[in-house]
Amino acid sequence: MIPKLRYNSPVILTFSLICILVLFIPMLRPIDAAGQMSSAYGYLFVADKGFSSISDYLTLVTYIFGHADEAHLLGNLTFILLLGPIVEEKYGGASLSLMIVVTAIVTALVHIFLFPTTGLLGASGIVFMLIILVSFTNVHRGQIPVTFLLVAVLFIGKEIMESIEADNISQLAHIIGGICGGIFGFTIGKPRQIDTFA
Repeated sequence: MIPKLRYNSPVILTFSLICILVLFIPMLRPIDAAGQMSSAYGYLFVADKGFSSISDYLTLVTYIFGHADEAHLLGNLTFILLLGPIVEEKYGGASLSLMIVVTAIVTALVHIFLFPTTGLLGASGIVFMLIILVSFTNVHRGQIPVTFLLVAVLFIGKEIMESIEADNISQLAHIIGGICGGIFGFTIGKPRQIDTFA
């Protein structure tokens, strides 16, 4: 009997497919022939300071589907496809979708406020949200998981340290994504009841 393929994590798989399509649609290539960010790509998938049109508001969410190149996309998708299905199974597709949208908007608004001259693209903030949320998968009522504390110190601490370097990576997006993940983990999560024997 041939096993059937199962679309086991609809939100994460759909998110990943959109990211792949966005990068590989020829007319939406992020870098044009002159080596500059193409105007169509920037118009649809880069969150920046402009709030003069509907597309400016849409990019507060759609920027998470855009990536600078294949390496940027592959780096994010590796974590998204590894961690996302675990988070989706625990919280459900609707809750995960809401968490993705809220994290995207909060991250974009903070970035635009603090760095109004630079654009933001990529799903790195979503990756860090998932990293933190995975540490909550075995939480019991009234407990703070040590895994959450360790992950927060290691990943968020690393991003804070690296934020002093001049590069093209938005550590701020990583930090905010992680913070959002922590907030969601404590508020949206459904802690497991500790099993007791009568």
